[in-house]
Amino acid sequence: EVQLVESGGGLVQAGGSLRLSCATSGFTFDDYAIAWFRQAPGKEREGVSCLSGRYGTTYYEDSVKGRFTVSRERAKNTLTLQMNSLKPEDTAVYYCAARRLYDNYSGCLRIRYDYWGQGTQVTVSS
Repeated sequence: EVQLVESGGGLVQAGGSLRLSCATSGFTFDDYAIAWFRQAPGKEREGVSCLSGRYGTTYYEDSVKGRFTVSRERAKNTLTLQMNSLKPEDTAVYYCAARRLYDNYSGCLRIRYDYWGQGTQVTVSS
């Protein structure tokens, strides 16, 4: 059974940093794409970053490029999202997601994901 559990959200001032973690189980990173999404109040859910393929090639939504870094740690089956230079517009519930995908795919932010975590709130004050 695939399970995803996020942690690390909180309240931070603009310009600050947060590190989100997603503890995963039930699958191997080689066979799955994994991603971070977020949903702000009154807005649609949007993809933030994803990794796909055996080597975990990373992709980012334009507004977070240069500020966010996604990584995966095989030994701990953990996905992380390091968020720096946070802005009030980054405020949202952040979700970890996974789906089976054997090959690297640059469109991994635009595909449907089958498994989701419960989400963690990130609030950035101005």
